[in-house]
Amino acid sequence: MSARAQAAAAPAVAEAPGRTHATEKARIAVLGASGYTGEEVVRLLALHPVFDVTALTGETQAGKAFSDVFPHLVTATNVPRLVKIADVDWSGVDAAFCCLPHATTQEILASLPRKVRVVDLSADFRLRNVDTYAEWYGGTHRAPELQKEAVYGITELHREEVRSARLVANPGCYPTSVQLPLVPLLQAGMISTEDIIIDAKSGVSGAGRSAKQNLLYTEIAEGINCYGVGSHRHMPEIEQGLSEAAGADVRVSFTPHLMPMSRGMQSTIYVRLDGGASVDDLRSGRYAEEPFVHVMNAGGVPHTRYVRGTNYNFISVFPDRLPGRAIIISVIDNLVKGASGQAIQNLNVMLGVPETTGLLQQALFP
Repeated sequence: MSARAQAAAAPAVAEAPGRTHATEKARIAVLGASGYTGEEVVRLLALHPVFDVTALTGETQAGKAFSDVFPHLVTATNVPRLVKIADVDWSGVDAAFCCLPHATTQEILASLPRKVRVVDLSADFRLRNVDTYAEWYGGTHRAPELQKEAVYGITELHREEVRSARLVANPGCYPTSVQLPLVPLLQAGMISTEDIIIDAKSGVSGAGRSAKQNLLYTEIAEGINCYGVGSHRHMPEIEQGLSEAAGADVRVSFTPHLMPMSRGMQSTIYVRLDGGASVDDLRSGRYAEEPFVHVMNAGGVPHTRYVRGTNYNFISVFPDRLPGRAIIISVIDNLVKGASGQAIQNLNVMLGVPETTGLLQQALFP
């Protein structure tokens, strides 16, 4: 391995270091359990030996059994009925997953008891600058003091900060698929901060469960379309993470596309090599010991079906036919590593539970 590749390598662990295995059950609330990310949290927690779901909320579905809203989880018999957030008994909750829509979580999370540790899956606490949040999300941030406390959490990249956090801002799906491959390379100076082009594609579930005309079957089937061209809300989140990694301002060209599939995400990223690095250096061992991130051997092509329903990220690197450039392909399941799975991974770290607990499902294939 070259010296530059060694510089990119960093120790990684499958479990939160310095922690003993949890022996007591943690009582978990899932806010917004009637949406896709809330459903995924409950599905994954059905096999979690430490986390017990004691509260589920769904404002428009309150009073219903969870299996009435999601019949495929009829065997998840150990979960309570859905209630409104105002009716949650927080004395019986140790931690919460907040799966509410963007711009709805700020005041709710600010009102929770301080003893409750939270992983927020919305975008409300991801951007450190509240003015940037207002610019991209169209409204003033209503919990700026809580924002200062929030820790941004791609687990593999922010493990130590996540460990001691009370509030973790769970990353977006596109930012996860982009930052996992690029952050170590920028930190090591292997790629340029300029001319980064990201061509990203997502399954329809990334748009949520609300009824929308552009998500009707006849509108989305048998074709693809880009959206948010030059204006997608994940752009500042991506640039925030890449700029911190590079220690300099990074701007990217990012275009997302909607694919006629229910779940899955692929980001094809075009970069310029820097500092004498080769394409082989870009495959170096930063993630060699990580349980969920797999850098494929030369020539391996990751498919979204390889990670369907799992918390894994597959990455591959190819030389570009243009001299001095490389092509990086990164795939995740947008609902798992891109949302609910990573949220559970973060809470495992926060509560001292082995990091892979409840998350070792293999992909559903074919």
